[in-house]
Amino acid sequence: MNSRDKGARGERAVANFLKTYGYKARRGQQFHGGADSPDVVGLPNIHIEVKFVEQLRLQQAYEQSFRDAGDGEIPTVWHKRNREPLMVTLTAEDFMRIYMASQYCREQTRDPYADMANGMLE
Repeated sequence: MNSRDKGARGERAVANFLKTYGYKARRGQQFHGGADSPDVVGLPNIHIEVKFVEQLRLQQAYEQSFRDAGDGEIPTVWHKRNREPLMVTLTAEDFMRIYMASQYCREQTRDPYADMANGMLE
């Protein structure tokens, strides 16, 4: 299988994965045509670079995603090896931005100092 076919297959797999979560995802480059187009579009504010390879040069893939990401987009690399789970790589800072914005985090995060102060006042 040539690398272009494998790349297209990987992009379709990521788009289909996102569709299972309700996003209207699709391959990006076939519609936008530019070299800096994301491989998959449909996840707002996330630039998706897809690599389905056995030997991933992760730093280079991330740098490509970083270069191509638009203003305000979080660069990510979605990667998979044969018979392995789909993985996503992003910086720890970007991960924390996403996590801190999540509803789960807002519900679970409590201010421990406020809890201590409340205990001292009772």
